[in-house]
Amino acid sequence: MYDYFLGGRNNYPADREAAEQFIRVMPAVRVAAKANRRFLIESVRWLAQEAGVRQFLDIGSGLPTQQNVHEVAQAIDPNAKVVYVDNDPLVCVHAEALLATSPNTIVLQADIRDPETLLAQHKLREHLDFTKPIALLLVAMAHFIQDTRRAYEVVTTLRDALPPGSYLVMSHGLRDESMADTLDEAAAVYKRSSSEVTLRTREEIARFFNECTLLGSGLSPIADWSIGDARSAPREDDVIPADDDCSLDGFPLMCGVARIDRRT
Repeated sequence: MYDYFLGGRNNYPADREAAEQFIRVMPAVRVAAKANRRFLIESVRWLAQEAGVRQFLDIGSGLPTQQNVHEVAQAIDPNAKVVYVDNDPLVCVHAEALLATSPNTIVLQADIRDPETLLAQHKLREHLDFTKPIALLLVAMAHFIQDTRRAYEVVTTLRDALPPGSYLVMSHGLRDESMADTLDEAAAVYKRSSSEVTLRTREEIARFFNECTLLGSGLSPIADWSIGDARSAPREDDVIPADDDCSLDGFPLMCGVARIDRRT
């Protein structure tokens, strides 16, 4: 569905049907998907350029789409290491075929709801150096973990496995009571498909960043997010035209980039 919202071709008939139902409920979702993709791209670019991060763990990556993490990071440093993780075996097979010529990028099949098994995978430990900073990318992912307590446990387990100086990049659907009826209808579309969504309040989303230092604009609505000077000027490779931004005002999606600080 996400790839379809972005205008990509890596999607299936069932995805397209569900996506069109969602669009009828929330027409701005196409622009929001592109903005969410921009958030991912600009976060990775900033982390590679400004923070010097050379390792990226992208969980729930889905089918390859526009400007993938490895393309953005490796444009800055070809030696940057990227691990994509998805629980869909078809996604993994497809991604592996596309990435066959990219030795610094691998794909693993795992479920975010079982972070311990993911973290124990030999290929993960072989590809990434867990003594050096790693960017953990959970972009539009945690809201697919229905139980909120378990969602916190999962993110904490993943975050605590990373060394100090690592980063958490996260976006999450917002439970905005002012548009509750629309959100309930939109969530029902996902429930009828393969994935159920659990929206959370701003305070609940902020808890995912406990013991981290939020950067840039902090935890922000997707329309307001920025980091450094990443959005100070239009880019030719931007996935969303500047004049589309206006339709994002009030869209219920929060995002943030944070440094994972050492515990004392």
